[in-house]
Amino acid sequence: MGPSEELKAIATALVANCRADQDEKNLDDLYADHAESVEAFAMPGDDRIKQGLDAIRAKHEWWRANMEVLPDSPPPEQAAEGPFYNGDDKFSVIFRLKAKDKNSGQVMDMVETATYTVENGKIVREEFFYAA
Repeated sequence: MGPSEELKAIATALVANCRADQDEKNLDDLYADHAESVEAFAMPGDDRIKQGLDAIRAKHEWWRANMEVLPDSPPPEQAAEGPFYNGDDKFSVIFRLKAKDKNSGQVMDMVETATYTVENGKIVREEFFYAA
């Protein structure tokens, strides 16, 4: 037994789009309008949880405006590792990248795990886990 074909298709598409730097395609095609995004920690003055696709899009826009993925990041096949399945409704992906904060100039080697929950053929929840 393994994950459903539907879950595998969604997870495989998400990873492929991440590797191709097509996050917007993921949001357009794979996420439910009512999806929520849960960060491991709240940024100063912000909430950990973003409710709805518009709020998740705004989070992505903030990232693009404030962070630069550096060219010496891992190659695409290592930048998004997985998917790893849990039942017929969850999968996780490990993300690795090197990024620079455009405001402070601080460079970070980032590793995070994201766990996605799928209902009715759409991602309804993403949760991010970081090393502290």
